[in-house]
Parts: sequence; C-alpha cells; structure tokens
Amino acid sequence: MKTVAQLLKLKPAGVISIRPDVPVLDALKLLADKDIGAVLVMDGPRLVGIVSERDYARKVALKGKSSSDTPVSEIMTREVVCVTPARTNEECMALVTEKRARHLPVIDNGRVVGILSIGDLVKDAISEQQFIIDQLEHYIHR
Repeated sequence: MKTVAQLLKLKPAGVISIRPDVPVLDALKLLADKDIGAVLVMDGPRLVGIVSERDYARKVALKGKSSSDTPVSEIMTREVVCVTPARTNEECMALVTEKRARHLPVIDNGRVVGILSIGDLVKDAISEQQFIIDQLEHYIHR
C-alpha cells in the first residue's frame, strides 16, 4: 500500500482553500469551478474547518438560508479528521470508514500540504489489487 505522501505526488500540487468569512455562494462556485466536493477552510495558514456539498445541502438548502448571506464559518465542519504523510492508504481507508469522512486533509509539521478524497483512496486500492491480480495471473501462466 502507498503512503499518503506517495498518493499526494499523483495529484496536482497545491491546496485549494477558502476563508471562513466568505459567503457560502462563493464556496459553491469554487467547488463547481474546481470540480471538487469539498474545500478546506483556512484562517491564514491555520486549518479551521472543511465545507462540502453535503454541508451546503443540510445546513443551507434544507434550512432555507441564503447562500449569499451565510458565511462559510456558519456551515463548515469544524472537527476535521486529518492525516500525516506517513499514513498508509489502508490506514486512511479505515479512518474514513470509522469517522464517516469523505476528505482527509494532510498535515505535515503543522502545515496543510494537501487533501485526499475517498475517491483517491479507492482508486489507489483498486490499482493495487489489479497489480496483484496481474502478477498472480502471470505466475500461473508461466
């Protein structure tokens, strides 16, 4: 299994984030523009939360709030499950299952260096399984 550091190398560099005082509508536009399901909420260099399409659906749309007038800080998830670059994909998969999280910010020496989605983890797990299958088939057919 790959480590988080190895998985991050397969993704575009950089961290997409938004400030907590920004209106939810701007966060939704960012999600759509970047074709992502969640964005980190940063107060300067400090991670203060994460806001997702799920947060919007449950905390704005269903409650009849205005996307233009509601700040991200009002709907973001504040207790963010994070990982370090040394963690393995297997450990991350167990963590997202246990915590019911879909996105894992990656923190290295107190600094946000990336984010992994459950899709990133599943894609790698499938790739790893396919590699093993190919190796076994090659062994059998020798």
